[in-house]
Amino acid sequence: MVRQEFLTAIKAGQEGRELSREEILLLLSSTDEEENQLLFSEADRVRQNAVGDEVHLRAIVEFSNYCVQNCLYCGLRRDNHELVRYRMSPAEIVEVAIKARTQGFQTVVLQSGEDSWFTGDRLAGVIQKIKEQADLAITLSVGERTYADYWAWKKAGADRYLLKYETTSPALFKNLRPERDLADRLKALGSLQELGYEVGSGNMVGLPGQTNEDLAADIQLFCKMDFDMIGISPFIAHPQTPLARVVNGELGKVLKVLAITRIVTKDTNLPATTATGIVQDKGRQEALLSGANVIMLNMTPSAYRKHYQIYPGKERSPLEMQAIPEMLFSLRRKIGLGKGQRIHSRPAEKPESLPPANFSLLSI
Repeated sequence: MVRQEFLTAIKAGQEGRELSREEILLLLSSTDEEENQLLFSEADRVRQNAVGDEVHLRAIVEFSNYCVQNCLYCGLRRDNHELVRYRMSPAEIVEVAIKARTQGFQTVVLQSGEDSWFTGDRLAGVIQKIKEQADLAITLSVGERTYADYWAWKKAGADRYLLKYETTSPALFKNLRPERDLADRLKALGSLQELGYEVGSGNMVGLPGQTNEDLAADIQLFCKMDFDMIGISPFIAHPQTPLARVVNGELGKVLKVLAITRIVTKDTNLPATTATGIVQDKGRQEALLSGANVIMLNMTPSAYRKHYQIYPGKERSPLEMQAIPEMLFSLRRKIGLGKGQRIHSRPAEKPESLPPANFSLLSI
């Protein structure tokens, strides 16, 4: 039987009232199957009303697995000396982006480790070439960089930026990313919003030491920061990291965080992340039924894909472009025809002062 206080929290979300920490915890902690199904159904209803039945497809190109960071959870970490490193050339990146456009994609996500070889100028050149040769929205996911780099990439034509903070717990963040600081991460996200990017962030569910209180704080920060996209993924242990023996995050908890996030943010783009399909077969379909409206499909050339080991099994993700129409039809959904920007995203703003526009775009 569904508890009255659970119904009250759901109703508060329906009415657009900001949920309290206690209400979010109530929704997160339920072990009742009927309550959880009510939560997922309500998230799906909010999704349909706020963003419709279209599922936006993004082509992701993982162009480098070099990384200067040493995060405990990531297979790309600097101290993983077993990983075969690769770096696509600028020309290769452009070529794959153009191929993605010919296959019907309207957004390309350029993702890498924090690779200093791709300077601000060099990556700006890649962005400019893609914009010149393909009508694509460009999302960058390359970690924390300087304000000048963010500005140069925006000027070159980048539209969106994805920078997940993984957890809002300062202590947990510091433990998992020993050389970084949560405050710097949040400052970078604010800078990206200031520059007029559509900004995405997100968290991992099932991190060692993470509590429901931490997850509730994550959801509240999603609302406070008003992100345009939020990626919610299960933690998956990588055997070549210090967290190799930690149990993976549970899909059920991921779906709860996803559903609550949909209810409280309404029109934000929420991907059914690749990782949900790794921890459980048809996990991405479950995510689409719990509030998600975006799917990222891997366009990284096969020679490189197997080495982008942020977590194991990623390169074997079974969902391919040809399977999408049938899968979406079975869920009564359809492929989005536009570039999939957030419907009510903030207008682009220009900061009062910008770095001098004298950077040189490298030829490819």
